[in-house]
Amino acid sequence: MFFWFLWIIVILQRLVELQVAKVNKKWIMAQGGYEVGQSHYKYMVLLHSLFFLVLLVEVQLLDRSLAVWWYIPFSVFMLAQILRIWCLSSLGRFWNTRIMILPGAQVIEKGPYRWIRHPNYVIVIAEVLFLPLIFQAFYTALLFTILNALMLSIRIPYEEKALREVTNYRDVFDHRPRLLP
Repeated sequence: MFFWFLWIIVILQRLVELQVAKVNKKWIMAQGGYEVGQSHYKYMVLLHSLFFLVLLVEVQLLDRSLAVWWYIPFSVFMLAQILRIWCLSSLGRFWNTRIMILPGAQVIEKGPYRWIRHPNYVIVIAEVLFLPLIFQAFYTALLFTILNALMLSIRIPYEEKALREVTNYRDVFDHRPRLLP
């Protein structure tokens, strides 16, 4: 029962975030912005969709149960949710699931962005690892941690290159670590 509750809540959260991203995309486009990295976006959506499907399949078909030590990955996962909200609120209208670029914009330096370039990606890494571990879905945790790392190895360079070209990204973030403070 707990699995279904958490699984549905996280999916609903993602659907709300997609709507926020859609509104933010329209706003950025109206300000003269544009999108980069469209070629890999569909694969990122597929990756995240498959994550939830494979998690469901592993937990249900392999009869995975709540780990005895479930409170540890659950605590990390819940901390990631709090940090996710902090990232989204820090970026405001600039937050998106897509790589949206607004030429001449000043990059956001508040919230967790004071310490690292990509705190939202750190949160996604934690979610992909720790959500499955709550239910002992070790195959899902391992497989999607690897696939997510591959996706980020493509996505982050696209994002950073585009931001360096038309914003103050280089001046603000080139001296800050990417993922870990």
